Amino acid sequence: MPESAAQQVVEVRAALSHALGAAMGSLRAAQQEHENAVTRRGRVVAAARERRARLAHERDKRLHEIDEEHDHNLAELAGAAAETAALAAPGSAGLPWSQWTPTPARSGSPAPELRIGELLLPYEGEVPALVPLLDRGHVVVRGDGRLGDDVVAGLLLRALGSTEPGRILLTGYDPEQLGGGLAGFAPLAPAGVLQFVGPGGLGALLDELVDHVRRINETVLAGEHSSLRELAGATGRRPEPWRIAILLGAGRPDELSKHERSQLDRLVRTGAACGVHLIIRDLPVPQTTGMEIIDVAADDGARLSGCGELPVELDPGPPPAVVTRTCRAIAEHVAAGPAPVALDSLLPEHEWQETSARALTAPLGDSPQGAPVHVMLSDYPPHALIAGPSGTGKTNLIYAWMGALAARYSPEELAFYLLDFKEGVSFARFAPGRRDPSWLPHVRLVGVNVNTDREFGLALLRFLGTELRSRADAAKRHEVTNLAELRAEDPDGSWPRIVAVVDEFQVLLAGRDAVAAEAVDLLEDLARRGRSQGIHLVLASQDVSGIEALWGRPALVAQFSLRIALPRARRVLAEQNSAADVLPRYHAVVNADSGALEANRVVRVPDAGNRERWSELQHRLWRRRPQELPAPRLFDGDAIPRLGDSLDFQRLSPAPTVAAPVVLLGETIDVQARSAATVLRRAPGRNIAVMGTRVDEACAVLHTAARSLAAQFEPGAAQFKVGCFDTDAGAAIDALRDILPAKDTGFFDPGNADFLFEDAASRATEGTAADRPLFLLLYAVDAASNAHQEQLRRILRQGPERRMHVIGWWRGASLLRDTLGGPASRTDVIGSWVALDVHGSELSPYYPGTGSPAWYPRPWRALHFDRSVHRGAEVIIPYGPM
Repeated sequence: MPESAAQQVVEVRAALSHALGAAMGSLRAAQQEHENAVTRRGRVVAAARERRARLAHERDKRLHEIDEEHDHNLAELAGAAAETAALAAPGSAGLPWSQWTPTPARSGSPAPELRIGELLLPYEGEVPALVPLLDRGHVVVRGDGRLGDDVVAGLLLRALGSTEPGRILLTGYDPEQLGGGLAGFAPLAPAGVLQFVGPGGLGALLDELVDHVRRINETVLAGEHSSLRELAGATGRRPEPWRIAILLGAGRPDELSKHERSQLDRLVRTGAACGVHLIIRDLPVPQTTGMEIIDVAADDGARLSGCGELPVELDPGPPPAVVTRTCRAIAEHVAAGPAPVALDSLLPEHEWQETSARALTAPLGDSPQGAPVHVMLSDYPPHALIAGPSGTGKTNLIYAWMGALAARYSPEELAFYLLDFKEGVSFARFAPGRRDPSWLPHVRLVGVNVNTDREFGLALLRFLGTELRSRADAAKRHEVTNLAELRAEDPDGSWPRIVAVVDEFQVLLAGRDAVAAEAVDLLEDLARRGRSQGIHLVLASQDVSGIEALWGRPALVAQFSLRIALPRARRVLAEQNSAADVLPRYHAVVNADSGALEANRVVRVPDAGNRERWSELQHRLWRRRPQELPAPRLFDGDAIPRLGDSLDFQRLSPAPTVAAPVVLLGETIDVQARSAATVLRRAPGRNIAVMGTRVDEACAVLHTAARSLAAQFEPGAAQFKVGCFDTDAGAAIDALRDILPAKDTGFFDPGNADFLFEDAASRATEGTAADRPLFLLLYAVDAASNAHQEQLRRILRQGPERRMHVIGWWRGASLLRDTLGGPASRTDVIGSWVALDVHGSELSPYYPGTGSPAWYPRPWRALHFDRSVHRGAEVIIPYGPM
């Protein structure tokens, strides 16, 4: 037992020792593990600290990058906003007042937004606060009264400066200050750009604007476009101006009647699409789409409904001097009238493609709505009256109409005859000239500077009367009644429509003389019968009210159913039709119903007077002309014709014998430019007398006679004897030496005149018809001696039957009568005469019947009468000096 106990003790001790050793080993291992864990923990803590530091660094770095990117984006956004604002409000719509100047956009451009201040953004950069008004909506201004006035003035000035003058019309309603709130814009009122409505006129103003919106919808938009903005974008033109009504309703916000409220609501809903906009203060209006509300306050307290809660710093009001200066410039521009459109707007895409068989139709310009206004000449309306005071564009309108017609109809379809009675050369561009050899191919005749040659107007009417009879005869032969039928039956004939344009036609009808009487008769016949034969008259005048000869013939006036009235034209329209009184420049009223009010059409006429643009058209058409087409006849009343240009002279050719030589004396005033002629047959009285004191003209007539006679005879076939009794004619005598055959011509003066008259008187009594023709050219023959005058009487009476003819110049009608034997003598020995500075009353002895010709002397004009062929005397132009 004890041994067992001891043994057990030993075993226990051994076990304990072993356990202790094991425990110590485990302790040492645990301690080592603990040390290792502590080491690991230290490394982990260090790593964590390092990671946190690294993460904090990366975080800070990224936050910095984000801040930088945010700032960059904000800067970009600010720049983009500023650029967008600059595009939305260019020029005067967005410039600060220190840099402001009007910058009107061209017609048809989108309307800009308008600056009222600057948005206060939480970052750097200036972004203007813009208000959409024109073509977009309406504006309500609330808050401080003085600042509100500045905002309204700024909006109006920016709108006016951003558009063409006259494209915005303002109406002010200011019952509190009676217009004082818009006093700076008062210079616009005389030009009609601004009008004020009195305290009781709000209802009438709203009614007028609502009616304006209705008219735009019905007649301008007409269901094709939803707004004027859309129409302008599609066509490039804005046919109607903007209307801005400034309703400063201080003192009556709650006093609108039910009707006024309903009209105001209608305008808010529908006005912007039709270009009607409201700027409202202190009037109750519904807040709807398109209504911009400006809450006015000082500093950064202002707000703009389109910008949310962003604060707005308002611009100060525009400087009063700038407002006044700009408004005056706009008013002056509007008063001067709008600039015309280009001539090209009247021209067709393809030229010379139309037929004139039934009518002539062409645009004269554009209507206020932008549509072309076509004008027609046909059986109805057949003829036109154009009226307009000086400077209103009458000549330009004629140019535009002619250009539009000439581009559509070829010369085979249309012929122009042009006559201008005012002192000028308005129509000369249509004929070839020294600088420009081209001409308008359709023109057959051009008469300029004919204010003192009314006979040329009469000659044109006679020519047209002859053409009318020719066409009427052709219509009878083909059994038709009008031009369209004639052309169908005679397709090979030449039957263009004729348009005769007579500018300042009242000159032709002035006075109560034979010219005016015959002209009115011819006009009435042409106006009445010409319509069916394609002959159309276009008469133009500065003022048709005083033309007694025209208005005394109501049947004649009635034929001119097409009336065209330029600004301030009188009486061309119906009595109650005053549309022309309010026309701007480059506009006209076209009325195809004799001026009836309901037939008015307003047209904007292009600038056709621009010589460069017209020249382009004329040269283009001229190059296309048929090569056989002759140049038009140009009659210039200020030009002196030349004998060498006369076709009648050019047709003369020398012959050994001439039974009835022709003496050319000058150019007749007619369409064909014929030469006035007297035939010297072997018959009593075949002598020619030139009467007057103007040496140059008398010598020119005798020189023409001598030259034309010399051109008809071969050398030796005729004799010439020249007597000069006035030394002032010496140069003319020397000129004859170069054209008359030397061997067959004798020259005499007072020193040897005895030989001249003795030989001639001897032949007058003893000669025979078989003798060579003898022509006596006597200068200032009234200065010959009494003995010579007696011999001359015998020569005048007996010489023509023996082929001896006198072509003499007497320095007065009474001096010729003295040569013939005094007041009781017969005058039939003078078969033909040319009167220069001799009054008609002095010519009665040489004129058939009991009266005298209606003649008054005019420079380089003469009156010619040949009793063998003329019923009355004709006015001629002596051919110019050699």
